[in-house]
Amino acid sequence: MRVLAVGSAVVLAQWAGLLHAAEPVRVGVIDQQMVMEQTKAGKLALEDMKGYSMTRQKIINSDEQELKDLQLSLEDPNGKLTEAARQEREEQFRGKAEAFQHRLQEFNREVQLKQRELVTEYSRKIATAAQAVAQKEGYVAIVDKGSDALMRIVLYHQPALDVTQAVIKEFDRQNP
Repeated sequence: MRVLAVGSAVVLAQWAGLLHAAEPVRVGVIDQQMVMEQTKAGKLALEDMKGYSMTRQKIINSDEQELKDLQLSLEDPNGKLTEAARQEREEQFRGKAEAFQHRLQEFNREVQLKQRELVTEYSRKIATAAQAVAQKEGYVAIVDKGSDALMRIVLYHQPALDVTQAVIKEFDRQNP
């Protein structure tokens, strides 16, 4: 029994020595949002998304102004509308207000869908670039920092672990 205990202790000591002698594990950290904002393709995609949203916002603003003008004409004390004309304008206002709400919801859905598609596409591309950097530089993992707006995943890291700039360069190389 004593020989077994001593033998086990020797094996454990040798195993612990091997673990201690192994290379340290390298983990990198990136800021995906920064990669998106600073890569050439990412900048173009964000500008495209901004233009897409702005086009819809202009339509919404125009519709909203039309509704305000119609409402003001209904509330105008100097307006000489017959009861029938007034009812017709009120009905027109209700119809336009309903159409406005429907269009607003539809545009919001379209913009959200386009944003989700953009995030999905670029997350895949960023992951591919991060994997290439990890393989070239010997990282076993690259972790996204997260963001203050959503959820900060990495609470602290040494600045030397940040491989964001390397991922940006690799991303631009892979996505000219």
